[in-house]
Amino acid sequence: MATKKINKAVETPIDQRETFVSLQKNLGDTDALAMEQKLHTLYQIQLTDTKIDKIHLLRGELPLEVQDLEDDIAGLKTRITNLQAEIKDTEKDITEQKHKIDESKKANVKYEEQRNNVKNNREYESLSKEIEYQELDQQFSEKKIKEGTIFIAEKKGLLEETKKQLDGRGVDLVNKKKELETIIEETSKEEDMLLKHKDELIAKIDERMVVAYNKVRSNAKNKLAVVTVKRDACGGCFNKIPPQRQLDIALSKKIIVCEYCGRILVSADFEKE
Repeated sequence: MATKKINKAVETPIDQRETFVSLQKNLGDTDALAMEQKLHTLYQIQLTDTKIDKIHLLRGELPLEVQDLEDDIAGLKTRITNLQAEIKDTEKDITEQKHKIDESKKANVKYEEQRNNVKNNREYESLSKEIEYQELDQQFSEKKIKEGTIFIAEKKGLLEETKKQLDGRGVDLVNKKKELETIIEETSKEEDMLLKHKDELIAKIDERMVVAYNKVRSNAKNKLAVVTVKRDACGGCFNKIPPQRQLDIALSKKIIVCEYCGRILVSADFEKE
């Protein structure tokens, strides 16, 4: 008994490098009415994204300024920690040098007593050299103490200056955050509605179209991936479009891509609608 072979439909994997040019080939045979609806939906996604971009533009450079201030504050805190550690280590070294001086003085008192009671020149010279060595050691420790004291004074001055900078940055950060929070609070409801609307629109079209849209949009300076024809030119790069191509765009039966910038071109009637 013959068995029938079941042909399973093979789904083409989504290519994250998808562009509108490759979509022209992949979706070239799509029903004209369905294609027009997809182009309408894609254009609506673009309009929604543009509104979201305007909200982000309203926030301006504040998010970046807040981030920069937070980075500055983190850097200043690290500098303060390092300065405090350097001061502490130097203070410890000064204490050790003072202890060495005290030990040397005690040793010299002992050597002086021994030298006063020596019986020959050899012992006298040996003790004299030891006393001289201890005195040189004291001078070296005194020099290190002096250098350390100057070093600590410089570091303490820098520490106070850094603390003042930290306080100033802290005040700036609080003010910038309040300003940003106010703007976000004023625009969050509108942004949430737009994002929800965008998700609803995305659900209506092919995933590969969304991938291509996001790719072109991320590379465009003005964030426009779908544009209308204005004054016989691309609404994105403003290069002239041939008349025959404009007719194809007006029919909305297939994806038409600007040969200069790679954006999808749609009828100017979409804008009116």
